[in-house]
Amino acid sequence: MKTTSLFTVFFLFIFSFANAQTASNNRVSPLDTIQTQIEDLNVEITYSRPFLKGREFGKDIVPYGKVWRTGANEATVFEVNQDVLIEGKLLPAGKYSLYTIPDEKETIVIFNKEWNQWGTQYDESKDVLRVIIPTFNAPEPVEQFTIDLDEAGAACMVWGDKLFTFHLNRA
Repeated sequence: MKTTSLFTVFFLFIFSFANAQTASNNRVSPLDTIQTQIEDLNVEITYSRPFLKGREFGKDIVPYGKVWRTGANEATVFEVNQDVLIEGKLLPAGKYSLYTIPDEKETIVIFNKEWNQWGTQYDESKDVLRVIIPTFNAPEPVEQFTIDLDEAGAACMVWGDKLFTFHLNRA
């Protein structure tokens, strides 16, 4: 009897641990991390990748003119190991949440010092930097939100038929 009880407790523990690991890997909007290195500058972005699922970017999902967590779930995290210039403006080394305010013609990119939070808890008073970049039409529609970093310092975000890119350089 004691052996059966111990086995049952052990099995339930292992099952719940394995199930918890699987749940985080099977998110509706999967977590992704991208990174690049420009000489000794390390850049890393961790974000969740939602799908359109028949919705239209800028209308049904992420309405134009509204603050967006630039992904899903937790706030998107942007991290650099040294000071950088984002579109020519200084951003000190560190971790930031990355928000955007998309619009049809331009997008505001926001770096906020509160990075370890749920994405909907945006506090404008904690903004460190804002830059305005153009919004472009994507060459082809993209179902799943995607951020790409290249070794030249371009961070390209694309979802639906919209694309926006900001540039970073070593300070």
